[in-house]
Amino acid sequence: MIEFSSVEFQHPNGVLALKGIDLQIRTGEVTAIVGENGAGKTTLIKHTNGLLKPSRGTVKIFGVDTREESVAHLSRRVGIVFQNPNHQLFSESVEKEITFALRNFGFSEDVVEKRLNWALNSFGLEKYRSTSPMMLSGGEKKRLCIAFVLAWDPDVLILDEPTVGQDYVQKERLLHTVQMLISQGKTVVIVSHDIEFIWPLQPRTVVMAGGRILADGPAKEIFRDDAVLEKARLLKPQLLDLSQRLGIEAGAFSDVYEAKRWLTHRLGRA
Repeated sequence: MIEFSSVEFQHPNGVLALKGIDLQIRTGEVTAIVGENGAGKTTLIKHTNGLLKPSRGTVKIFGVDTREESVAHLSRRVGIVFQNPNHQLFSESVEKEITFALRNFGFSEDVVEKRLNWALNSFGLEKYRSTSPMMLSGGEKKRLCIAFVLAWDPDVLILDEPTVGQDYVQKERLLHTVQMLISQGKTVVIVSHDIEFIWPLQPRTVVMAGGRILADGPAKEIFRDDAVLEKARLLKPQLLDLSQRLGIEAGAFSDVYEAKRWLTHRLGRA
């Protein structure tokens, strides 16, 4: 579990980026943290593995105060894939990128080899084993970052703006990857302002604005609240908007295929 208690964070320039944050992320839960740029989302998640320490309040990771543990130790339990993969990739080959953290965390060579092969095969990276990460496409770099983080099997996976720079096909692949992880019981946190990507997952949704939490609840409830969306400057998901315009249960369509089936059925009866 990740627990924020009355957390505030002030940058060295005096700007207060987080204000009175109280939040629990439970094991096995999928959580979306949404809000416009500058809402405090990335600042929040940097507290989960000790990259930032709260100016006030406490952050605990599975009961351990982040002030009392190293970033390396916390990262073993909370793996973060940041928005820009170029900020996380540094090795000369895809293979070395995946194995670096595994060896750094002290896994045996047998385990390193098994997890390397799992990561390469699971994320379609086998043919790039000896390729420099800098030669990969944006979508491939993103997959590599997810692969090497998952290779050490952290308790929590956090994806920071995972769809930035991704085209439609890459977003769909990423969505399927996240759905697979959720089905396996992985605790997943997605930080994003891409509401269309978030909506099909139907996660618990935490809305941030101005460094504060405005709302916290099921996606179908949060995105029906026009007042919250206006305050956070968020748009309503297109499928939710469509379902409401058609006069059916709010949020009835979680993906475009459900909408297509409903419309086909309704038109067939007309």
